[in-house]
Amino acid sequence: MTTLAALDGGTYYHHRTLHEPPFARFFDARIYVRDAPGADLEGFDVLFLPCRLNADLLLPLGGRLAAFMAGGGTLVAMGETFPERWLSGIKATRVDTNFWWWLDPDADLGVRLTGAGGLGDYLDRTALTWHLHGFYTLGRGQVSLVEADGACIMFEERRGAGRLIATSLDPCYHHGSYFMPATTRCLEGLLPWLKSSHGAEEGAQG
Repeated sequence: MTTLAALDGGTYYHHRTLHEPPFARFFDARIYVRDAPGADLEGFDVLFLPCRLNADLLLPLGGRLAAFMAGGGTLVAMGETFPERWLSGIKATRVDTNFWWWLDPDADLGVRLTGAGGLGDYLDRTALTWHLHGFYTLGRGQVSLVEADGACIMFEERRGAGRLIATSLDPCYHHGSYFMPATTRCLEGLLPWLKSSHGAEEGAQG
């Protein structure tokens, strides 16, 4: 069984995502982010960093998080955690967010799954479409999982014996704020994928 822990930033949207139904059951442990420097991470297969964790608090954890992946763990960095600030090898570009694109009946953000990583067995593009905060320029070994008009918004990368999954999408914030139903559907697929045997194998193979 894949064990999934989360860093908890203590906000209302983190609380709703991590501690309340329907998603609380996916988390085997929750670690307050300010307690993370002294926390034992070795017993977990996956460490989930929910949307909008304070990047200033993650910055001093960069070495520990890199070691977690090197030892075989899967690190999941959700939107607005700015992993490019506290991990090496990530190139991100921020974009102005269009919150009103959907008012055009023919509008399409162009979000598509690439078919990599088996994520399409758990999610479709409608569950990944609300708005965009930024893109990633992929480096060596980084594989795109989700794109918007051909630009990467979620990727995975082998790091040591483990892997990194990073996205610019921010479903935890919107689910926890009680708006944008697509974000709830996103978590309904993403969390089971992370807990699946596929997710565990991907992280363990190295």
